[in-house]
Amino acid sequence: MDRTIVARWQEWDGDGTQYLVLSGQRDGMSVDAVAISSDPYLFAARYRIAIDVDWLTRRLEVSLVGREDVLILEADGKGHWTMDGQPMPTLDGVLEPDLSVSPFTNTLPIKRLRLAKGESAEIRTAYISVPALEVFPDPQRYTCLEEGSRYLYESLDSDFRREITFDEHGLVTDYPGLFRRLF
Repeated sequence: MDRTIVARWQEWDGDGTQYLVLSGQRDGMSVDAVAISSDPYLFAARYRIAIDVDWLTRRLEVSLVGREDVLILEADGKGHWTMDGQPMPTLDGVLEPDLSVSPFTNTLPIKRLRLAKGESAEIRTAYISVPALEVFPDPQRYTCLEEGSRYLYESLDSDFRREITFDEHGLVTDYPGLFRRLF
């Protein structure tokens, strides 16, 4: 990617919004975003993600407006993570983060896995609950329904499942019940 993409989402049933800038760089991409939540908790979060050329997250920072603490996760691209500089063995084997406030983190496995129509993949993510800033492993499955544009997301530890649509850049356009793309 050699350009900048700006995206904005709104909560499906609320007034919360998210503004994201995805910038291409020689060694990968960077994301700089702000999410303002309306329900059930009122908060604003800023997050930054550094992604390598293989769509693997190398660093993620999350902070909340009005709080001084910052969550920093770093990954080696081989499934080993640290949180605030400390090893996180519970995340061994995880390749992607999944931010509760962001549809963008669904882009990461879609781009990395490159599933063909009908193919599925089970993964574990580093799920970050915002505003609590708690991190834990989360098993998921993605199934390609239409290559590059429509995927079934399934949580493997609950009954949550959604058909998610993506644009030509791999950014979410509709995530029913959670987010809808404004531009």
